Formats: sequence, structure tokens, C-alpha cells
Amino acid sequence: MDSNISESKKIRPKRLKIIFVTGTAGAGKSLLVSKIYEYYTRNGAFASILNLDPGVENLPYTCDIDVRDHVDIVSIMKQYDLGPNGALIMANDLIASKIDVLQDEVSKVNPDYLIVDTPGQIELFAFRTSGPFLVQNLDAEEKVNIFLYDGALITSAVNFVSIALLATSIKLRLGISTINVITKTDLISSKMKEILQWSTNLRSLEAAILNESDGETYILITNILRGLNIGGFAQGLFPISNVTGEGMINLQSALSRIINLGEEVED
Repeated sequence: MDSNISESKKIRPKRLKIIFVTGTAGAGKSLLVSKIYEYYTRNGAFASILNLDPGVENLPYTCDIDVRDHVDIVSIMKQYDLGPNGALIMANDLIASKIDVLQDEVSKVNPDYLIVDTPGQIELFAFRTSGPFLVQNLDAEEKVNIFLYDGALITSAVNFVSIALLATSIKLRLGISTINVITKTDLISSKMKEILQWSTNLRSLEAAILNESDGETYILITNILRGLNIGGFAQGLFPISNVTGEGMINLQSALSRIINLGEEVED
């Protein structure tokens, strides 16, 4: 009896860490997923990718677990006489019913890190029940979400606040630690200093909003900002270039602090 107990302790499964990647459509989620995967693989860790987007056609990586193997958009459209949007809604809801199958596939791969590429339509994943259900019920030791601020969308202060509010809402819905990342930094290099200042200096952001908007919009946004600023809703933004890889070291350090308790990836 004692020997059996001691043997079972020796064969414990790996302590899985899951990294969810979320953001608006076109923000660069899949490309960032591939870069994170490359980083962990290059540093000797065993990483794998789970694609949760049932409607995606092409991916910049090879995934180990693919929800498209279990949920087929075309079949749903034909079976239920739905258009593309209706089929996507149904497909995203059906994914939750496949959690046991997905968990079994993850267990068979047994990676150190599972990087989850979420659907392009963030509202279908985060604001319906299926997305938060998957996030909460996929079994792992640690979980973290990376939310992408699309650099092409946040060059104005009003748009910046809109995306920051979305990021806050996603964090509330998913209920896990979140790291905020700015993508497409190559396209907005001239604005980066100002955008980063908006994320840490409320007065600077309010002044930019005043320059861009009318009085009613300014009052509405600043009242929202002052309520949310207590939690530093947009602080800690990490600029990332998927083209050059610039900023990846800072992102990996942030990931380590949350899911590895500050320890570096082991070679």
C-alpha cells in the first residue's frame, strides 16, 4: 500500500500553465500565439497550441489541439439553415460542450504550457457563457490572459479609452490575471510615446480627449476614467512587434511573474 502511494507520487502529471490570447478581430492574436510558442520551444520548454476559433481558415502555426476537428461551421450552416454569423454563434456555444474532449486531448499532449488562440470575434468568446466556462474549467495549475490592444485602433485617445474599457470588461468576464499588450507597434512608432503616457498619466489622457471630442463626449469619458483609474485599468501596457520580436522579453518576464511565480523558463 505504502509503495503504491509512493509510486503514484513519482508519476504526477505536469503542472500545466495556460496562456489565453484575446483581442479584437485582426489585432494579431494568432501571430502572437506563434511567437510565444517559438519562445518557449526555443528555451527548451514543451509548449503546445489550442485553437479555439471554429471559423478560422488559415493559421500561422501548427496546432496540437484544434476545435475545428469537433465543430464544423459548414456543417452547422447546412444542418440548421444558418448564415455565417448565426453559425459562428452556434459553433462558439457548442465548443463548451466539447470541454471533456478538449481536456482529454490536452492531457494526452501533456505540455508545460498551453497557448490558447481564442476566436476572432471576441464578443462571442467573452460575452457568451461558453468562453468564460472554458477558461474556468480547463484544468491547469495557473492561467493568464493576454489582451491585445490593436495598435492600428488606438492612435486616438477616444479609441484608446474604448479598447481599454473592452480590456477591462474582458478581464471581468474571464476572471483571471490579464497582461495588456500593444500590437503592430511598427505601424505606430511615432505615437508610441504618447500612447504609453496615456496609460499612466490620467491628465495627459484627459487633455488628449478634450482636443479630440466635444464637451458631452469629454464629460462622459472623463467620468468613466476617474471611476476606473482606481484600478489602473490601462496600466502596464507592453508594446510588442510580431515582425521584429521587440518587446517579447518584457512580455515573457510578465508571464513568468504570474504563471511561474517569477522563475525563468528552464532550459
